[in-house]
This record gives sequence, structure tokens and C-alpha cells, in this order.
Amino acid sequence: MEDNKAAKRIIIIDDELVTVRRLVQALKKDNYDVEGFVSAKKALSRIKESPPEVVVTDVRLGEMDGIKLMEEIKSIAPETAVIIITGYASISHAVEATKKGAFHYLAKPFRLGELKNQIQKAIVHIEEKKKKDQIEYKLKHSSRFGEIIGVSPAMKRVFKTIVQIAQVDCNVFIQGESGTGKELVARALHANSPRSSKPFISFNCGAFTEELVTNELFGHEKGAFTGAVSTKIGLLEAANGGTVFFDEIGEMPLSMQVKLLRVIQERSFRRVGGIEPIHLDVRFIAATNRDIKKMVEEGRFRQDLFYRLKVVMIELPPLRKRPEDIPSLAVHFAAKAAKKFGKKTPNILEEFIEPLKSYSFPGNVRELEHIIERAVALTQDDTLKGSDLPPEILAEVNKTKEVTNKKEKEEVRPLKSLEREYIYDVYRKTGFNQTETARILGISRTTLWRRLRHFNLLHKQGEESN
Repeated sequence: MEDNKAAKRIIIIDDELVTVRRLVQALKKDNYDVEGFVSAKKALSRIKESPPEVVVTDVRLGEMDGIKLMEEIKSIAPETAVIIITGYASISHAVEATKKGAFHYLAKPFRLGELKNQIQKAIVHIEEKKKKDQIEYKLKHSSRFGEIIGVSPAMKRVFKTIVQIAQVDCNVFIQGESGTGKELVARALHANSPRSSKPFISFNCGAFTEELVTNELFGHEKGAFTGAVSTKIGLLEAANGGTVFFDEIGEMPLSMQVKLLRVIQERSFRRVGGIEPIHLDVRFIAATNRDIKKMVEEGRFRQDLFYRLKVVMIELPPLRKRPEDIPSLAVHFAAKAAKKFGKKTPNILEEFIEPLKSYSFPGNVRELEHIIERAVALTQDDTLKGSDLPPEILAEVNKTKEVTNKKEKEEVRPLKSLEREYIYDVYRKTGFNQTETARILGISRTTLWRRLRHFNLLHKQGEESN
């Protein structure tokens, strides 16, 4: 048994002293800290003093029902895992126990190894939940998740999704414009998964021809083709046990998509020129900046491969839709650039940040990093000012402001114009009847006549019907 089990506490509760002693003795051999009770009340008192990781309790106790006891345990120690054991096995008891929070349900007689296995699973479950809770707490009080930075609601949702699915060994599809940080998300998923100690292999699907893609992913045997002077391990084989990230998967040729689909389905492949299949245990994460659903509809990307890769979909918002993230990103990139250039980290003035919030950022976060890096490299002091921004960005921001102001001026119409339009609209709908028009407008007929003359609408009088 591993040393880290020494600190794990277990409490056994059963009204049969022989059973309690047997289980306590057996579990202590595995270096657990075990206490046994035949009294449910005494056990509860001890749990209040020091909550254990796991409680193993009989469902039928002399002074208290085991399920009722479990509910009380959960109320005072919600993190404790409860394993129910009983000699009165029934589906109804199992359903009731699990609905109310039991980690597992064992029917007597059970093998000791079976109980030990469930205790191990319970402890792993508790540790994973603690880790997840710690990550969620950190996210609520931080503007970053690994190398991903963001305080906007959109990015907080992305962080939450990463936390939810990192531990779940499913394939993930990431969609977002170039420069939004798709690979950072993929690395965060890997780093917070059970595969984190294994390799993370990134492969750009648009950087190679089909022949090179096949060779890079699958590798080849010695003599498989001219120039294959030795056996080469492919990226898939090198990533075994870890995560494979397919960047720009939308660029992958259709014929290669078929091969990849087969690998995902069969979880094995052969090297080029090889005979023996190689078993593959990896998690696939794919990403693209293209409209993958449209590509599927147009037949440019296989629908079956898309569904295999898209167990969970993460959509990264462009930077222009989350301007509130720009200040945090700017501070991060300024510190990074200052370290790179051996400079002091500069202060960033609002006059530097504000124009960036109106900029369209076609290159997204990656473009922002380049802008900040340029400013830090060129500045002669310890402060980034508006004048440190590239001229082309200031020009675009000013042009955008001019267009916006012009539209706003066009949209804001004078009151007299609105009044004339409204009066004429009512006047026309009444068949140019001044009496009816005055009634609807809530004014006298004389006042209406004056307004019609003022707005040069009296030429309609010849058509009116009183």
C-alpha cells in the first residue's frame, strides 16, 4: 500500500463487534488510520470531532437505521464518503442509499478485496473533488487559469468548462479565430487531467502534405520507402498515455481524415510499412479557426470524424467581444516583454489601454501581445502612454470613432422632424380629416391647423374630408 494512505482515516460502524474488529484489523494492515464502533451515536460524536475520509456502515443498526445515519454524517461532514454494507440486499435499499449520497453499496457477504477497492476509489474521488474545488475557488478569485487570462464572463465560462471536463477523459473540439489561445486551452485541459504526467503533443494539420502527415503521425518501419534507413516513431506513438492536439484540423485532407477516424475508432494504428498494430491510449483535442459546421455541411470535413472529436465543444470568443480582458492581458504581456528585454516592467496608463478597447483586433490576443511587446521595446521610460501605440492602430480607432459619431448624429433626429412626421402620419391615416386628426392627437382643431400650416402640410386640405 502506498505511503500516502497512512493519513487517510476510516471509521467502521456495525452492531456486530466481530465484524467491526475484523474490518479494522484488515484495513490497518494497509496503513489506514481505522476506528471501529458498534454504537452509531458514539461514531457520530467522533465524526464531529474529526471527520474521516471514509465511513463504512451497516444499513441495519440496533439504535439507528444506516441510511438515516448516513444523512446525519453528510450533514456534519459533507466531504466524507459513505459506503453502505448490508446483509439485506435489495434494489430499493441500493437506490435509496445512492440517491441520498452513498458512495457505494455492498451486499453481505462481500469479499474484503471488494471493500478495499471501493475505499481506494472513494479516496481518489475525494482527492479529485478537493483539487477541483481548489481550482474553482482560485478561478473565482483570479484573472487567469494557467496561461489563459481573462476576467470577462465569456472567459470565466471557458475556465469553468475546462475544470468540468479536464478530469473526464473525453475528446474535445476547440473553435475560435486565430490568436484566441486555442492551444493554451488544450494545454490547460492536459495539465489538469490524469494524463498530465504524460506527453502533450501538438500537431499543425495545415503545415504538411498528406504523405508527410501520415509519416509524422504514424511513423515508419525501416525500409518502408526509399530513404527510410531506420525505424521512426510517429507522434501518435510518442504521445501514448498523454494528449494529442490537432491544431487547424480543418486543413486536414479528406483522405487523411478517414485514416484518423479509423485510429480513433480502433484505438490502434500501424507504422508506414508496418504489420503489427500498435495500441494507442491518448486523448484527442482538435481545434480550428474555420467554420467547421459549415465545412461538414459542404462535405469538406467528415461528419463522423467531427462527431468523434466533438464530445465537448469549447468556443473561444474573439478579443473584440471581451474588451474588459484587455487591461489584464496588457499587464501580463508588459511584464513578459520587460523580462525578455531586460527592462523594468512599465506602468500602463489608461490613455494606452482605452484606444485598444475600440480596436477590432483581427489577430486577437496574439496581436495584442505583439503590440505590447513593441511598445515595451521602443519606450524610453517606465510608462506606456497613448503615443506608444502603433500609428495604424490609432488611425483605425479614430476612423471607427468618426463613423460611429456620424451614425449617431444621423440617428438623432430633431424633435420638429419627428413631430412633423407623426402629425402627417396621423393626418394621412384619417383620410386628411382635420377634426378626427385633432381628436387623436389630443389638440384643438385650431392648434392642428396652425401646426399643419407651420409644417407646410395644408396643401392636403383640398383632399381632406371633414
